[in-house]
Amino acid sequence: MSTSGAALAPILTEAELRLLQALIYQECGMHFDERRTHFLQDRLLRRLRECRADSFYAYYRLLISGEGKQELAKLVENLTVNETSFFRHKAQLDLFQNHVFEELLKQKQSRREYSIRVWSAGCSTGQEAYTLAMLASDALAYYYLRNPLPLDMPLPKPLIPPPWRVEVLASDISYSVLRTGQEGTYSENQMASVDYSFRLRYFDKVGDRYAIKKALKEMVHFDFHNLKTEYLPQRNDVIFCRNVMMYFDEAEQKRLVEKFYRCLNVGGYLFVGHAESLLGLTDKFHMVHRESGTAYQRVEVKR
Repeated sequence: MSTSGAALAPILTEAELRLLQALIYQECGMHFDERRTHFLQDRLLRRLRECRADSFYAYYRLLISGEGKQELAKLVENLTVNETSFFRHKAQLDLFQNHVFEELLKQKQSRREYSIRVWSAGCSTGQEAYTLAMLASDALAYYYLRNPLPLDMPLPKPLIPPPWRVEVLASDISYSVLRTGQEGTYSENQMASVDYSFRLRYFDKVGDRYAIKKALKEMVHFDFHNLKTEYLPQRNDVIFCRNVMMYFDEAEQKRLVEKFYRCLNVGGYLFVGHAESLLGLTDKFHMVHRESGTAYQRVEVKR
């Protein structure tokens, strides 16, 4: 029996492409222009074959049907490129640790508010969120040495000295990467950018893998969030959303930046990918620049 018929890929017509593009945009805000149509077609074809649909239109009908919700989630997951690593773009992280976080600690202590919340939006497999937790806990330990509070330190010494509380929220649109992040174990290859002192303090070697230590793991909370929706985590001091906006068209980028503005506390900071910019998208943030690290601080509008 010949299988050559089965191997023939169905043709994606212009009309089907437009229908599918619109559905994806509506679902998660991702925009696929001409340059990325080939990538989109490749991912659609994979899912179409997996579902044994005989045409792109049949696959589209499945996606909009009552039972197609799960398949739509799988498709969106296939369209995100989950590239991430520990300590990515060091200049930005230095700005976060040495300037932004230090500033937050001073302000919070002066107001006797001892909790800080950082959101890693589009966290992928968790390396960024854990990096931020490590940097925050180091920065706080150093700050505490210089500004101790008159409290008895419990023993064994906790990672975050009381009364301080630091929470890192990590969100993504892909359930599978969230599961990986929650598991918190990484291969030697994934650990390439983690130096010895960080490995020693924040990881346990388990066989040939590295597991995030319990105390650090407890600082990070993984959750599903679709940036297209209005229901996003509020009251953040810092938001990291790096290399996510490039998937969106300008209209969707503007909407997202507006949402981030509302999700930040007064004077909060937004970090975007180093190849991304808020220029021309908003006047509600001003750029903070140190060495070669950049971030955007929320501008408070005088009423």
